[in-house]
Amino acid sequence: MSDEAALLRGIRVWLVFFIVCLVLSGATAFPLVHELRWSEDLLRALSVPEHLPALMEWIERVREGLDTADADYPFLLYGTDWLAFAHLVIAVALYGPYRDPVRNIWVVEFGMIACAGIVPLALVCGPIRGIPFWWSVIDIAFGVFGVLPLYVVRRKIKRLEALSPQAGARPVPVPQ
Repeated sequence: MSDEAALLRGIRVWLVFFIVCLVLSGATAFPLVHELRWSEDLLRALSVPEHLPALMEWIERVREGLDTADADYPFLLYGTDWLAFAHLVIAVALYGPYRDPVRNIWVVEFGMIACAGIVPLALVCGPIRGIPFWWSVIDIAFGVFGVLPLYVVRRKIKRLEALSPQAGARPVPVPQ
């Protein structure tokens, strides 16, 4: 296998991994009310309240809030539907780098910027919305761990670009 083929395969494997994670993350944002009920039941069955009472109290509070929103203000949950949709749209956008990594590296860089944006969002909006700091740290971890595969992909794309016969060639701007 040539170096270019190996790089392309590695890029695609990492992108598929990231796309699958985005799709799963997005898909789980639709049934939040049911998921939280199942999570609470599972945590109780695993005796989590005795070992991590703060976690259990937070899960109970969030579940109660979602139950209330679902019963009295279901339109509020429409926001999480849009969150899910955004995950799915970003996953679809990553098909561009899957198909042509060098040309579409900007999509990977956009994803890296989005991952970096999670940190200030969690640190600013978390306290405003009454989110416990330890939960904000979990949210931040999604950005930190999300940027890692994208960073690997970006490095591989840069190496692929350097190996390609037209490395350094820039497209000619189209006059308007």
